[in-house]
Amino acid sequence: MIELRDISKSFGGQELFENGSFSIGSNEKIGLVGRNGHGKTTLFSLINGTLSADSGTIVIPKHYRIGYLKQDISFSQDTVVKEVYQSMPHSDLDNTWMAEKVLHGLGFTDQDMLRPPQEFSGGFQVRINLAKILVSEVNLLLLDEPNNYLDVVAIRWLIRFLNQWSGELILITHDRCFMDAVTTHILGIYRKKLRKIKGDTQRFYDQIAQEEEIYEKTRVRDERKRKKTEVFINKFRAKARQAGMAQSRIKSLAKIEKKEKLESIKTFNISFNAAEFGAANMMNVTNLSFAYEQHSQPLFENVSFRIGKRQRLCVIGKNGKGKSTLLKVLAGHLNPINGSIKTHPKLEIGFYAQTNVAELNSERTILDELKSVDPDALGQRVRSVCGSLLFSQDLALKPISVLSGGEKSRVMLGKILLKPTHLLLLDEPTNHLDLESSEALCEAIDNFEGSVIMVTHNELFLDRIAESLLIFDGQGVNFFDGTYADFLAKIGWQDEEVSLKSQTQKIESNAPFIDRKTRKRLIADLRHDKSKALKPLEIQITDFENKISDLENRLKKVNDELVEAAYASDAQTIAALAKESKCLPAQIDEHYNDLDKIFQKYEILKQEFEEKISDIETSE
Repeated sequence: MIELRDISKSFGGQELFENGSFSIGSNEKIGLVGRNGHGKTTLFSLINGTLSADSGTIVIPKHYRIGYLKQDISFSQDTVVKEVYQSMPHSDLDNTWMAEKVLHGLGFTDQDMLRPPQEFSGGFQVRINLAKILVSEVNLLLLDEPNNYLDVVAIRWLIRFLNQWSGELILITHDRCFMDAVTTHILGIYRKKLRKIKGDTQRFYDQIAQEEEIYEKTRVRDERKRKKTEVFINKFRAKARQAGMAQSRIKSLAKIEKKEKLESIKTFNISFNAAEFGAANMMNVTNLSFAYEQHSQPLFENVSFRIGKRQRLCVIGKNGKGKSTLLKVLAGHLNPINGSIKTHPKLEIGFYAQTNVAELNSERTILDELKSVDPDALGQRVRSVCGSLLFSQDLALKPISVLSGGEKSRVMLGKILLKPTHLLLLDEPTNHLDLESSEALCEAIDNFEGSVIMVTHNELFLDRIAESLLIFDGQGVNFFDGTYADFLAKIGWQDEEVSLKSQTQKIESNAPFIDRKTRKRLIADLRHDKSKALKPLEIQITDFENKISDLENRLKKVNDELVEAAYASDAQTIAALAKESKCLPAQIDEHYNDLDKIFQKYEILKQEFEEKISDIETSE
């Protein structure tokens, strides 16, 4: 167990937290929440020893190993797989398939593993660092935004890995769905205090809100009582007969701790400015293809879809397939090699991308940069947008040149907020936002009266916003007319099945002997994947069973109504019911046939998983 006792830390005169205490119990997985700049990363640095607290103590057991995901890059080996191998405990070097399994899960192919780490993009180099930490068999993982450079498939794999992680974990992430999927406790930095509770983020914030409501009601009640007591004291302290009573009240009043009114906490509270749009169609995309060189292999090709009024299209898939490039083409920043984009002549587009921060004028202040969007905008309006982005008062006068990456991202959002738009193109808008700000952004997108095309790996956003999907996968780009939940139930991530198959093959070929600890972990992994693979089929089976039951109930009701119509000699009703009575059995038979096919697929898949589990259980 790790204990932090009465920890305080300040930077540049700003107090981050004071007299904070909490402990990390065995196998606890903790989600760390708090606003950007409130000390989350600093707390990590205190735990891993790269910073010292101003006061207090941190107790770490002897031989307790801590792994910290670093964003800085430093490689010493000539291939990715060797770089990750070297982080494994010496006793596990013979089980190198574990490193390959982790690399596969994070999106590396067999060919990628043999390439030098320096050849990869910055995002994939961070993935290599993450793989090194995951195989290092530490006692405590400190993961600061590990999903920033991961696509949905890799994030879903990481969730499964962390759920089976046998040690302790502290996680910082802007993705609430990801955090709730892997954590057992939430630790919050709130009003310069450290507060840990068991449960998910919703329970944490509900409990904080309830406690503050009780505090405020108590404070108001105490204040009323204090004022009444002060009136009594002032009235009777000069009178001889009541002086003793007044003195007693004075002593009682001194014992009551005066509760200060809680300071209002500024919130990220934005809303996009939707322009009126009368036409039915905003954009028609037909057979769109793009390549960076005219005769090179297209990054994507034959992409087609239509955007109408108040539509929500999310673009999903593995990294490096062209999702961000597609948005740049739609925004007119890049030209396609084939196909067409037809837009309404009055269409106004708001385009947000991380790369656009380079367009900010470093010599301007935040306020001036936002004013540049619309020089005629009222100063009060611009100030209001600054405040909604947490740049209130003097903060709005900070030069762009001194802003952090997250602050620059907020300025880019502000430029879109000031401009009336019909269509938002958003490329991973949650990067650099804290969890609370991501929630506010999700709500703002949901409330926007225009249409949205968004690239995101955040499954909470996908669940709440997506009405249709553009899926970038190994077979190209496919349009899916349905929600993200529909996609998971009907199609799912094919790469997850491929990853599971390749991992199992490596286990069978490279590990004639599997130690007890590894066997337990592999079995848990397979059981989790089994549940995930079978769940969509179970949903379909239940759906068909319900449909069949409804049809059979309807058939019974129709037959009963036919009898009643016959008694009433109602020829018109008899004809309609007879027609329906004839069609219903055929529909029921068709559903039974579909149910039988799904059930057979379910049984085959279930048997395959059970055989794999059995093979590992009996391995010696």
